[in-house]
Order: sequence, then C-alpha cells, then structure tokens
Amino acid sequence: MTQLHGTPLISTLVIGLTAAFIGGLVASRMRLSPIVGYLLAGVLIGPFTPGFVANAGIARELSEIGIVLLMFGVGLHFSLKDLLDVKSIAIPGAIGQIVVATGLGAWVAHSWGWSLQSGMVFGLALSVASTVVLLRALEENNALHSFNGHIAVGWLIVEDLVMVLALVLLPVFVQEAAPGEETNIYTWLVPLSIAIGKICLFLVFMLVGGKHALPWLLHMVARTRSRELFTLAVFTVAVSVAFGVAYLFDISFALGAFFAGMMIKESALSNEVAEKALPLQDAFAVLFFVSVGMLLNPSILIEQPIKVLIVVMIILVGKSIASFLIVLAFRYPARTALMVSASLAQIGEFSFILGTLGMQYNLLSEDAYSLILAGALVSITLNPLAFHLVRGIYNMGAHYPWLARWLNVTDDNLGHLKEEEREQLKDLVILVGYGRVGKHIQVNVESAHMDLVVVDLNRERIEVLREKGVHAIAGDATHPETLQEAAIDKATAIIVAVPNPFEARRIVEAARMLRADIKILVRAHNDEELEYFNSQNVDMAVMGVQEVARRMVEYLHTNTSARKPV
Repeated sequence: MTQLHGTPLISTLVIGLTAAFIGGLVASRMRLSPIVGYLLAGVLIGPFTPGFVANAGIARELSEIGIVLLMFGVGLHFSLKDLLDVKSIAIPGAIGQIVVATGLGAWVAHSWGWSLQSGMVFGLALSVASTVVLLRALEENNALHSFNGHIAVGWLIVEDLVMVLALVLLPVFVQEAAPGEETNIYTWLVPLSIAIGKICLFLVFMLVGGKHALPWLLHMVARTRSRELFTLAVFTVAVSVAFGVAYLFDISFALGAFFAGMMIKESALSNEVAEKALPLQDAFAVLFFVSVGMLLNPSILIEQPIKVLIVVMIILVGKSIASFLIVLAFRYPARTALMVSASLAQIGEFSFILGTLGMQYNLLSEDAYSLILAGALVSITLNPLAFHLVRGIYNMGAHYPWLARWLNVTDDNLGHLKEEEREQLKDLVILVGYGRVGKHIQVNVESAHMDLVVVDLNRERIEVLREKGVHAIAGDATHPETLQEAAIDKATAIIVAVPNPFEARRIVEAARMLRADIKILVRAHNDEELEYFNSQNVDMAVMGVQEVARRMVEYLHTNTSARKPV
C-alpha cells in the first residue's frame, strides 16, 4: 500500500473527491444512488484495500465538517408545517417503526453475545433512513410533492429528531460508576439532569439569541451585495455555531448545526442561504461518505455473510413490514403504505454518525460498525428495487379489480359518502386535492351555491371538513372506484387541484373513462403540462403564472385605456 507524503491534506482531498466522482458517476449510470459510489470510493482508498491509502485522520476531520453542513442543511429544510400536516401518522408511525427496528437489532445483537447497551445502539443505527437517499428516491419516482411523499418526509423528520435526541443522551447513558461504587439509577440520573439542563440552556440561547442574531447577521451581510462574502457568512455561521455550542454546552456538533439551520429558516433569506450552502454541503457530505467507506472492511462480506444478510433483512424487510402495518393500522390505503415502506427501506448518514459515536464509547466494535456500513451499502443499492416492486404492484392493480380496491380505497366511513348524502347531491362539483389551491376553490364553489364533494388522501383534512358539514371522502382519486364513491355519476364537473402533475394526469384519465361528458378543470404548473392537458381535451387547464399575468394586464387595460392619448 502506498501513501503520498508531504501533502496529506491535498492528496486526501484530490484522491478522495476524484474517486468519489468516478464512483458516483458509475453508480448513477447503473441507476443506483451516487452514495453507493461514494462509499465504494472510500473502500478503495481505505486501509483494507491495496493501492493508495488516504490519510484517515485528515479524512475524519473533513468528514466532521461534512456532518456539520449535512445537519445544517437538514435544519435549513426542516419544515414544521409539513410535519404538522401529517403529524397523526408520521409521529406515532416513526416512533413505532424505530421501536420495532431497534428491538429487532437489539434481539439479534443479544443472540450474538453483545451487551444490551451495544444492542440498543446497533438497533437504533438500523432504524433511521437516509435523508439524502429518501428525498432523491421520491424525486426520481415523482412522489416528493404527493401526499404519500409528504407522509414519508414527515416520518423521516420525526426519525431525525429522535436520532438528534439519541446523540445528546447517549453519552449520559454510558456513564460508569466510579471504582468501588455500585451502578444504580443515581449513577446516570445526575449526569442526565445536567445534560437536560445544558440542552434547555442551549435551546433558550438559540431561540432567544440565535433566532434574531443569525438572521440579523445575514441581512447585514446581504446588504453589502457581495456574493462571496454572503457565501462565506453562511459557511461561517454553520461551522462556528456548531463549534461554539459544542464547546459551551457540551453538545454535539451535529445538534448545534441542526438548530443553526432551523433558526436561519425563519429568516426571509432562508432560500438564498440554502442556495449558497448547498454546494458546500454537497462537497463536504461527499467527503463524509468517503470517510465512512474507508472504515468498511469489505472482508466482512465474505467472513460474516450471515450476519450481513440478517442486518440487511432487518433494514429491508423488518422496517418495511413494520411501516406497512403501521400505515394500514391508521386506516390509510395500501398504496400509501407501500410507498412509505419503500421510501424507508434503507439507512444512511444518521446511522453512520450514531455508529461512530458508539465506537467512541466502546459500545460498538469495528466489526459491528462494519456491519452497519455493509447494511447501509446493500440497502441503498437495493432501494430502487423496492420502488420497482411497488410500481409493479400498482400496475397489477389495473388488471385485478380486487387488488385495485385494496390498494386505493379505505374500508371505513371516511372512504364513502352516506346514502342520505348521495340523495341530496344534484349537479355537484368534485374537487380533488384540498391544499392551498383547493381551499380557495372550495370557498368559491360554495359561494356560488353549488354542491361540492372534496376528495383528498389526507384523512385529517377530511375529518375536519366533515365536522364542518362539507361532503368529503378520503381516497386516491387516480383510481376510478374512488371517483365512483365521490358520486361522479351525479357530477357536472371535476376540478383537479393536486400539486403532483403525474397524479393529475391519471385523475383526468380516470374521470374521462367514467364520464366522457363530464367537464374537467385542471391545475397546471408549466407550459409542458398545459400542452398535455389541452391535448387531452380538458375543458380548462389553468396555470398560476399565466393567470397572474392575465389579471394584471386586464387591470391595466380596464383602468388605463381611457387615459390613452387620441
């Protein structure tokens, strides 16, 4: 094995980034997540394979910056609103799935002769999905802006928050009694109280000082109109806040960076900050994955294949079944359960961070950490296959009515209109999608004294609407049976206001199949969608920016035409 001397920082950066670029490119060409390529690049330049060996110490320090920027980005994109929209399923679902996965990991670890503490850390590391992988997978499957995608993202946010809490509390629970003292509840109760106190002080510091000071600082820098100075300010805030709170409050870099991102999100400059932080975050996050790959001993795949297989089965099968059953238990359609299960069937960055911390406190051995890394590598590689399987089941629903009903329609009262409701409805309008646009449409339709039935996948929204006396059902309108439950046979028009263009297309097709004469009004987001919907002979396709322009020019024409010189 060879190692370049004299310039270890430069050689580690150059070789690490080059290997990551090649690995990521190859992985992308193979339709795999680039993270697979980054991890394999780390394996190739690590100490367990022949050839160049990067400086592990420098790589580890660079990866710390990657962790800080990664967590800063998570905080910057943390959306409390998105979480609250799906809180009734995301919060209990994520916690339940974490408990199941942690229990499976701890049980398997116990059978291998590990301690309870080691098993718990190992199980926790297997329970949390990768933010990067999940968001990318949802984007590739055109599901990020769908309701099912919102559930998966909200679920992931809860998982991230639980892992942040675990990073804070783990050092407390590994406190050992002094020599000659017995280990009891008081051994960790005092340090736990101190840790909680530090967290409370940190939260006060960030909420009172950070919420105002950080946005003020960025606004001041923005007024200089210097692009490079603003980029430097973003990087400095992320790194210095993480370092400062770690020094003052004895809290991890990751937690400090996460809350720094959350505080800046409240600023009006949050979008610009995200734009500047993204390139830095991506570059150092790549080094983080490379440094993680350097710790993976590929021989574990040969020497302990059964253990690796068990770990992969917990991630791909155990977590997926738990997620699937939890979503069904909350009376959501099987289609939603399948999408959420596929989204979460992998592990990533938080697993690595937690595993590293476990090694620092001697809770996990190098072999245990390699098992986590191997599980991540295999699960991320196979995750696209989970989405292919889900799409295959969706497609089978087109040929088997019983499967279609199971996939799309719930069997409780929220999925149906009552008979007396059906009898009252005449010349009604069906509104699909009750988001920002749908809410305004509902108000205007009711103001026009037309009967209305709202169809939405969000069960909480449907329950609220029903309490207000609005006719509404929970279901997936891409399936004809859902539209039949919404009394499409009595409808004169259907308004499609869902944000996902692919769902909108399928809803239009389903409506036309059931009622060739029904009027269809649909929301479009760009010229391509507008052209497509017009080609499908919809009665009206409306694009927001186009309507804004039309209304403005209409106002000018009405209010200024009389002043034109003759």
